Amino acid sequence: MRMTTVEFPGVPMLMRASDGGVTVAIPIRIQRYSGRRHVVVPQGITTPVNAVASPTALQMALARGHRWLREIESGKARNLAEIADREKIDRSYVSRMVNMTTLAPDIQAAILDETLPEEVVLFDLAIDTPLCWQAQRQLVATVVAKVRSDMGAGKTAPAAQT
Repeated sequence: MRMTTVEFPGVPMLMRASDGGVTVAIPIRIQRYSGRRHVVVPQGITTPVNAVASPTALQMALARGHRWLREIESGKARNLAEIADREKIDRSYVSRMVNMTTLAPDIQAAILDETLPEEVVLFDLAIDTPLCWQAQRQLVATVVAKVRSDMGAGKTAPAAQT
């Protein structure tokens, strides 16, 4: 898991303008963790403990895939085309999300725990994913290595593809 941090250091200040306005300066640190941005406030400032984080794109895709597969297995839906028509989405999208259910259990757990390297995006896992779990693990390692080597060579990181 890679964490990126951006800091805006300084001293907390409260300035009053002659027109009655107030300016507050608070040093912060922004961390990118599992593709999410998180603002870290200075010590002494509290944040809500029970703040709920929204699911990542990979988590949503995995959940949709399992839900749609359950619908087919239970007989609620006859096939992927029926789900696509009902949801008003493209059939290939439904197929890609259901493909996520064939991922190795440890890869699915890493998606849910947000421990999968952030270099791995939905596109890497949903399209042409090998059925062999060891080949899937190798695919993840290859994607991470390629992105990191490209970044080391001065190339920019690709935009997330869904």
